[in-house]
Amino acid sequence: MLKEYTCIICPTGCEITAEIRDGKILSIEGAACKRGREYVNQELTNPHRNIASSILLEGGELPLVSVRLSKPIPKERIFDVMEVIKKTRLTAPVSVGQVVVTNVLGLDSDVIVTKNVAAR
Repeated sequence: MLKEYTCIICPTGCEITAEIRDGKILSIEGAACKRGREYVNQELTNPHRNIASSILLEGGELPLVSVRLSKPIPKERIFDVMEVIKKTRLTAPVSVGQVVVTNVLGLDSDVIVTKNVAAR
């Protein structure tokens, strides 16, 4: 079976076509580097994603602060983690690298602040 992927490992965004049989890659075309093959293999066996979002910030120079995960999580848990992020509120000041949620949902990834925001 032929499957198409857009690699998300680097900014190139290679359009990859892979021939897959029994969960194994038989051939691959369109990958500009070896990371494309690694990406397709990961997508077949255990897809992961990182999340970048924002959290409401009380008393800050800005109403929101940007956050991301410290490492990717299983793709099927994205919406669960987003529910936690949506319910989280912070009070200014906040700083880059500040951990907002430790080990979110037991996934071994932290929600961390990505922008310094001072208090009003």
